[in-house]
Amino acid sequence: MGQRIARGISIGWAITAMASAALLGACTPPTPPAPDSMARTTLQTAPADLQLLCANSAAGIAGANAKVLPTASRQLPDGTFGVDLDAGGKKFSCIVDNNGTVRSVQPARSG
Repeated sequence: MGQRIARGISIGWAITAMASAALLGACTPPTPPAPDSMARTTLQTAPADLQLLCANSAAGIAGANAKVLPTASRQLPDGTFGVDLDAGGKKFSCIVDNNGTVRSVQPARSG
C-alpha cells in the first residue's frame, strides 16, 4: 500500500510539473519587431545631448525656476535639428547643429 501512495504522489508531481510548463509556455511575451521596422529607424531624431542643450538654452528665456523638457525633435533639411520644448506650458522651438551650437530658441508658433 505504501508503494501505491508513493507512486500516486510521483505521478501527481509529474502532472503538476507538465501543467506548470504548459502554462509558462503560454505566457511568453510577443516577439519584438525587427530593427528595420521600428519607428526610430524611419525618422531621425536629435541626440539626447543636443536636446538637453536646447532645454538649457530655453530655461534662460523661460525663467529661472522653469522646468524645460524636450517633447519632440527631428532632423531638418540642412542637417540641423529642430527640438520642441515645453517649459511649464510655454512652448519653445530650438534649432541646434551637430556640434552642439544652439542656433536659435524662440517661442513656438501656435496653430
